[in-house]
Amino acid sequence: MAQFFKPQKKSTQPQRIEFTVDSLDHHCVGVGRHQGKAIFVEGALPGERVKVRILDDKKQYAHGALQQVVTPAANRIDPFCAHYRECGGCSAQHLSEADQQGAKEAGLVSLFERLGNIQPPPLEPALNGESRSYRRVCRLAIKFDKNGRCTRVGFRRRQSNDLVEIQGCPVLAEPLSALINPLRDCLNRLKSQRELGHAELIQAEQGILMLLRHTGRPNETDRAMLIEFAQDQGIDLYLQAADEQIEPLRQQFQPSYSLDGLSLAFAPGDFIQVNGPINQAMVNQALNWLDATPDDKVLDLFCGIGNFTLPLARQAREVVGVEGDLAMVARAQENARRNGIDNARFFKADLSGDIKGMSWAREGFDLVLLDPARPGALEVMSHVAALSPKRVVYVSCNPVTLARDSQVLVKQGYRLTRLGMLDMFPHTGHLESMALFERG
Repeated sequence: MAQFFKPQKKSTQPQRIEFTVDSLDHHCVGVGRHQGKAIFVEGALPGERVKVRILDDKKQYAHGALQQVVTPAANRIDPFCAHYRECGGCSAQHLSEADQQGAKEAGLVSLFERLGNIQPPPLEPALNGESRSYRRVCRLAIKFDKNGRCTRVGFRRRQSNDLVEIQGCPVLAEPLSALINPLRDCLNRLKSQRELGHAELIQAEQGILMLLRHTGRPNETDRAMLIEFAQDQGIDLYLQAADEQIEPLRQQFQPSYSLDGLSLAFAPGDFIQVNGPINQAMVNQALNWLDATPDDKVLDLFCGIGNFTLPLARQAREVVGVEGDLAMVARAQENARRNGIDNARFFKADLSGDIKGMSWAREGFDLVLLDPARPGALEVMSHVAALSPKRVVYVSCNPVTLARDSQVLVKQGYRLTRLGMLDMFPHTGHLESMALFERG
């Protein structure tokens, strides 16, 4: 007689394991091995025996949530923020700043060796500064709590999309942190609080502005409350609708920031670097490494509102800036005018596509600077190499794509001569870096 067996159901209970952490990756995440598989655990340190709950189990590796540190490492320190264990922001507070920097620098070197097959030179001294109250830009999550029938304001929970409600944040510029509680009080009085998305706070040279995402159409009473809040707090306030259109509710100034003696205007929604002092140091280092002369013509790819372009223009014969966002191209052109710079030209182009046929791409350049977003600049690297500039500076917010893209230049005869990290985001796993490539 035939017998039929029901297959056993796979357990839905999360697996819990215990192992010893061996190292840190470039995000300051602990890495160990369990039954031959690499396990990544945020918050764990080398030498620690830890208990971990597996969150994401792949064939070659897994990600886990730290449940208990059985044997703490000697270099573990107490976090300075009350929200550290929940908030997904500053996940490296259990490490000293020196240890954070060391882990990131070691990770940067390792990525070049493993992914780029490039032996980097000795690292340049890291660019670092204040590690608290350094953020001049932040995005606050906003969520309507159906059970509590109230709006909560904070940041995303660690390894989750849930929200951690906060009263203040020690890495935000103090005026931005002080806005969190008044903002929460205001949003909880709105009739349309269920239609709120997020809020961006930006500290400009002239004051604070807020960009509030609103997916609906707030009524006149809600608008009046928001304007009153902005007046009481002395800030400018903009609404961003679901179609991305931005409407000023209270606008007293044109926001800008100072850089290298220049004034760069921006608009709500534009990208600007969150750490002002490190941005200044980063631009100074890029200019030093490129070493432009009055005879040089420079290409600045992913130029934004001119953060590198305009300082470069004061050294070089001419600079061409290229950016994918038309509004930011217009802002860069206006920034050149307002600073009396007439040797900078700007173009809009999709730098993830084919650029060979574009007029600016057919010009000759002595030097090139790139500052792409996290996906990197792989699509333009072969064209950069074909231009045969003397030097190329690549500013990166993702060392993985930097190591990958560097291969293109090295294969075309360029040498990686300088490499260093920029501590733009202390206490986080973000790693910014800068590389210099020289021809021959």
